[in-house]
Formats: sequence, structure tokens, C-alpha cells
Amino acid sequence: MEIGIDTFVETTPDVVTGETISHAERLRQVVEEIVLADKVGLDVFGVGEHHRKEFGDSATAVILAAAAPMTKNIRLTSSVTVLSAADPVRLFQQFATLDGISNGRAEIIAGRGSMVDAFPLFGYNLNDYDALFEEKLELLLKLRESEKVTWNGGFRPAFKDLGIYPRPVQNKLPVWLGSGGNAGSVIRAGQLGLPLVLAIIGGSPLNFAPLVPLYKKAAERAGHDVSKLQIAVHSLGYVAESNSLAVDQYFPPTQASFNYFAKERGWAPYTRAQFDASRTLEGALYLGDPETVANKILFMRKHLGFSRFFMHLPVGTMPHEEVMKAIELLGTEVAPRVREEVAKLENEGSESRA
Repeated sequence: MEIGIDTFVETTPDVVTGETISHAERLRQVVEEIVLADKVGLDVFGVGEHHRKEFGDSATAVILAAAAPMTKNIRLTSSVTVLSAADPVRLFQQFATLDGISNGRAEIIAGRGSMVDAFPLFGYNLNDYDALFEEKLELLLKLRESEKVTWNGGFRPAFKDLGIYPRPVQNKLPVWLGSGGNAGSVIRAGQLGLPLVLAIIGGSPLNFAPLVPLYKKAAERAGHDVSKLQIAVHSLGYVAESNSLAVDQYFPPTQASFNYFAKERGWAPYTRAQFDASRTLEGALYLGDPETVANKILFMRKHLGFSRFFMHLPVGTMPHEEVMKAIELLGTEVAPRVREEVAKLENEGSESRA
């Protein structure tokens, strides 16, 4: 059972001061957060990709590479790479470089993203949304299979028998497929035998449970070993020393951030009632003291069968020291609880099958 963090390097106005942190300062903070996550024993750290002023994560591989030499064990991944608007060759080269710097700890989570800011920036037509993703995923997977590649597609100039360098340390650079719950994307991940990341940020995570057998059935029909498939979950969360402190620290910046983007998209304001509903056992928010958060991860693992959990942290702008404390608690108190209980359950399962 792997537990980690992911972030979008948000730079929205501080809910208390009204000031907006600079991209440069927030980027340096994120590197510190990655280093701490490694130090306290977390398994993975992900950085998203956006191309607008409220986020500083447009160059994901660069951020992860900045932290790589200062970390030893933690895996470093995009979360997610907006593959439809990327050049798969440059993407592979960047993450192969990160893999070299980190000595084999790089990963890519490929997805469509929840925002479309990359499309006009890089000259892509939203009408080609699905076709772009399918073709670029095909090329990305081909690049990791062999050193020299021949390619002819509809959205990128063709090339013949060209070497793609550097090659990663890992024999196959891990590529996960991210999904917000779309059945088609889940089936595609299964057909390709790719590990799956479910982004669950609202409603009840239990509604995602039917996607798991759908994913496994698609993989089985395609001839993949279902026992080797990995499923991860990405959800919002925060850990503090008490439940009340977690609520007091987390709700104001989260509400401010949600309402900032709700106004832009014409959505209704985010309310305290919605927040309280989401932090119940069956809600999508993993928030509270270490015991509360650990119990919720274990509850959802039972129903969704995931082997990796990403806590997205923070939402909006939070004091850096509060984020660092949450990472410390996740690594030193939540993760050990979860791992111990998972090991116990797996051991009991092995004995019952013997």
C-alpha cells in the first residue's frame, strides 16, 4: 500500500491577507514539501500541469528534477500530464531525464486534465480532444518500448527509425492512465494493461466502485495479468493533530479556492454543508486527525481495491508550515497505521486461503 501527496502548486490569493504568493516562492516551497515527504517515508509525490496564473506547475518534470537529488526513495510523478496538448517525444525525454537524475524513480500519469488552458497555448483544436489523446498515448507507449522508433500519425510530423534519448533507468518508464470516472478511459487503461488513477474529488467515492471490475474485465479480455494491475486514488485531504484543527485550517482556503473557480465557470458557491458532507466516512474528502484519515483510507480501500493513495494538498493557498505539518503527519502517523492494517488483512487473507 503506497501513500503520497500531489499538488497543483496553487498561487491563489491568501484568504486571510488577500496577498498572492509569487510563483517563484511557491515553487521553492513545493521542492521543500517533496524533500520532507521523502524524509517522513511517503511513497510518491505528484505535480500537476496547468498553464494559467493561479498555478505554478507548467513545467512538471523540472520541479520534480529540482527535488530529485535531495531525495532518496520517493517516487516522482506527473499528476497529471495533459497528454493531448503535449509532444510525446519531448515528454518522454523529460521524464527519462528525471528518471536518470532520480536513479529510477520517475513516473508519468497521462490524462486529459480538468482545464483546457493548454490547448490554445500549444495550438490544438478542442474538437480533436479524443483523437489527440488516443494518438499521443499510442506514441508515448511506443517510445518506451524501444530505443529507435518509426512514427506516422495525424497530429505530429512523421519520423523513421530515429533514436529517442536519454533512455530511462527503468526498463519501462511507468505510465499510468488518469481518469475522472469516465468508463471509456477506464476500459482503455484495462485494454492497454496500464495502471489506473481515479481522480475522486466530489460526491461519493463508492460510486466509482463499478469501474474497478470494468477495468479488470477489459484487461483480462486483452490478455493482461489482472493480478499485476495497480489502481490508485487521488482525492483532496488534510491532516492535523485534531479533527477540529483540521477543519479550522483547511475549510477557509478551500472554500475560497472553490468559489474563485466556481465564479469563473458559473457554478454555485461551495458551502459549509457540502464540505461537512464530503468529510463523512463515505464522502470524498480525507480530512481530520491521523486516526480519522487512516480509517477512511482503509474504508475506501476495502471498497475500491486501490494500492496507492494520493492526498491532494493543499487546495488554495495555505501557510507553508501548515502544509509541511500535514505532510509530516501523513508520513509518520497515517501511513504506518494504514500499512500495518493492510499487512494484517493480507496476512489473514493468505492464511485463510492456505
